[in-house]
Amino acid sequence: MERLPAAVCVGESMAVLLPDQPGPLEDVSSFHPSSGGAEANVARGLVALGVPTAWVGRVGDDGFGRRVTRDLAAGGVDIRGVSVDSRRPTGLYVKEVGLGGSVLHYYRDGSAGSAIGPSVLDDPSAGPLLGGARLVHLSGITAALSDSALELTRELLLRPRDGQLVSFDLNWRPALWRRRGPGRPEAVLAPLLNAADIVLLGADEATAVLGTGDPAELRALLPGPATLVVKDDAHHATALTRRSTGAGDAVSGDSSVTEPALNVEVVEPVGAGDAFAAGYLTGTLRGYGPRRCLRLGHLAAAATLVVPGDHGPPPPPDLVDGLLRASAADWAATTVRASGIGRPLVTGHAVPMARAEETDRSGAADRSVEEGSR
Repeated sequence: MERLPAAVCVGESMAVLLPDQPGPLEDVSSFHPSSGGAEANVARGLVALGVPTAWVGRVGDDGFGRRVTRDLAAGGVDIRGVSVDSRRPTGLYVKEVGLGGSVLHYYRDGSAGSAIGPSVLDDPSAGPLLGGARLVHLSGITAALSDSALELTRELLLRPRDGQLVSFDLNWRPALWRRRGPGRPEAVLAPLLNAADIVLLGADEATAVLGTGDPAELRALLPGPATLVVKDDAHHATALTRRSTGAGDAVSGDSSVTEPALNVEVVEPVGAGDAFAAGYLTGTLRGYGPRRCLRLGHLAAAATLVVPGDHGPPPPPDLVDGLLRASAADWAATTVRASGIGRPLVTGHAVPMARAEETDRSGAADRSVEEGSR
């Protein structure tokens, strides 16, 4: 009998076309195929950090769908919970690279991924994965895809946990919510955020949806989650973690930890937020304290910021461990580039990033999180 993964990410994955040259799409002569999507990116990031992870979602019975599942499987992600839709196509996005950065063009209306719904909980393959994982990860993108996807998100957040953690990344996508018609997205998203155990959100997107990016003000609006992580773009991230008095479940306010981001020579920002989520959640499953979780999130994000695609392999485990233990001064003096990590604790020279082929077939760089989680 196959062991259950420690984490399950639920949501959308799409085929991706990456241009082989910058410029307007009409002038691009060829594209490189890939795959992406927030929850699938997090799944791949978790696996790369040693967390056995499954992705639950839907793809079309087409070449793009087969590409998505093949890429996920090659990255070590468990795809037992993937459903193939014979009537709807796999979603697609095309990246356009210009002088001002990248623009993503989405083709996902009516996609197989948008048809996901509560029936997945009764699926003989996906249901046990969702029931047996230590962590289920969701995002606001899934909630915006369709009525059925929103219903599934609510059920996963509101059903009895039995010790399971549910994380929720806001992932604000205003264009998706506009397609949903008139209404107030914040009225939908705020209760979802408040029902999660761990919430991750950027200060800018929190301002757009909830009216503030200040961690203390956000905590007042969202008292429910045990942990609230607020990312301030390239500057820092703050984790507000509920403290217990130790007497039953009595709560004694929050502990607050802020950790600066690493210096990064950015190649492409797409996918960095998903990588941060994967790093932070990996630290949580390993039992790390808030500062280490934040650092692992920053490291995972930095590794993705220096590659042109959505996925950057993490640094070697010994380097990761050293940076997690580094002093504040050494952490601040570390710079991440495409060529490697410049770090004073090693030699003063760049330490090469792990190449994708250096990671084993499962994508695991550190098997510190056990399979058969519950």
